[in-house]
Amino acid sequence: MKVTDAELVISAVSQKQYPSDLLPEIALAGRSNVGKSSFINKMIQRKALARTSSKPGKTQTLNFYKINDTFYFVDVPGYGYAKVSKKEREKWGKMMEEYFAERENLRATALVVDLRHDPTKDDILMYDYLKHFELPVMIIATKLDKIPKNKRDKHIKNVRKVLQVEEEDTVIPFSSETGEGKELAWRTMLNHIS
Repeated sequence: MKVTDAELVISAVSQKQYPSDLLPEIALAGRSNVGKSSFINKMIQRKALARTSSKPGKTQTLNFYKINDTFYFVDVPGYGYAKVSKKEREKWGKMMEEYFAERENLRATALVVDLRHDPTKDDILMYDYLKHFELPVMIIATKLDKIPKNKRDKHIKNVRKVLQVEEEDTVIPFSSETGEGKELAWRTMLNHIS
């Protein structure tokens, strides 16, 4: 897909701030610092629309990025970051639950994991949580370029096994450096929003 227009429309903390134009949405979930912003930037061919940071826990709101005036990427706060207060984490939890449980425009979630390592307990919890709401999930396994070609299949199988990925959910190996996996990611997303 060729992206000609992409903009951050709003950083929302509650339902009343969500965009009201009823366009379909793809949520992006993942641990702090797993590469969600790099994934967004690579997908839309922009260097810095989504802010990347070396400091985890940067995203603290639901960030709605409108793409080609046809759908939204919704970047949700990263999880599993220890340096955020318990109170702050609870606030994020409520904000995310409200979004995942009640947002009718939400078509699917891209769960971003690091392909170099086994999915964490938090990744497993997030996957199970999304399946609890009966949401389609695509797993974006980033940092593909950091894994030798002869070990990639093993890592991909591992992600499937640890998360116990259901058959209808796709695992997409992805590199924000090389763009590998980008076409499959677009195809999968467009299937959910068309």
